[in-house]
Amino acid sequence: MSNYCVGVDIGGTTVKCGLFTVKGELIDKWEVVTRKEDGGKNILPDVAEALKAKLSEHQVANDDVAGIGLGVPGPVEPDGYVSVCVNLGWKDIYPAKDMEALMDGITCKTGNDANVAALGEMWVGGGIGHNSIVAITLGTGVGGGIIVDGKIVAGAHGLGGEVGHMHVRDDEHEFCNCGGQGCVEQAASATGILREAKRNLAKTDEPSSMRDFGEELTCRDVCDCAKAGDKVALETLNTCVSYLAKGLALVTYVVDPEVFVIGGGVSKAGQFLIDLIAGYFAEYTPLAKKKPDIVLATLGNDAGIYGCARLVLD
Repeated sequence: MSNYCVGVDIGGTTVKCGLFTVKGELIDKWEVVTRKEDGGKNILPDVAEALKAKLSEHQVANDDVAGIGLGVPGPVEPDGYVSVCVNLGWKDIYPAKDMEALMDGITCKTGNDANVAALGEMWVGGGIGHNSIVAITLGTGVGGGIIVDGKIVAGAHGLGGEVGHMHVRDDEHEFCNCGGQGCVEQAASATGILREAKRNLAKTDEPSSMRDFGEELTCRDVCDCAKAGDKVALETLNTCVSYLAKGLALVTYVVDPEVFVIGGGVSKAGQFLIDLIAGYFAEYTPLAKKKPDIVLATLGNDAGIYGCARLVLD
């Protein structure tokens, strides 16, 4: 039996890599610059070169590696086909097959980055002890990953878990990056919360500590002001959280996970945020008394590499 596995989380700026034991212990982690020029043709060769050096450094033989998991920022079809990754310059590619060739036949698997992050949180993070979870990442956008019975639910077209693009708001007239309007991402991402705060400040003369930040106002400032009891900030956060909770309720009535794991930069608001979400979530899920728990993610930016590594252990 192999003793090691590798997680490779491919982002638009850097590729995060980790060497793990098959029990989930992180041995080493490093980053590789994402070279996106020429259709991203250098990304996988660069990762392979760095990985070979790390395996040699730790005296790990290829046949002692269970596999290499790749997380990519785009939909991944069941056979590993990736039609497009805009942030990487990739089109019509099978990353796992290409990586296997570069790594002399070591088994490779590919997953969507948000889905594998969910897998990581289930393995050793906020969802540990459960095998059916939904992980939500609240950052610049809103990502999601669904795990049922320990398996990623990617869907027939790789769209499973795209919680951020569920329609939840009818009065939103701006367009989301996906081309839709009223998406969860527009309401509950860091970008969306900041936009809602600016809208609320513009439509009222009510005093607010958020005004002190001027054009430098950030989502974190909004959350901090809300924690301090600022009325306009609280109104903002309640509005945004209510739409997020509506999205979680819709997911619940389809998947019914054991737990929602909330991560990303916005989650740094901590238990205050979780309590707000839980209040609205209870309101939107009256059907059952026993509901999924809502907890904070614990792996931070490393969730992706953990999940990628876990991907190859099935």
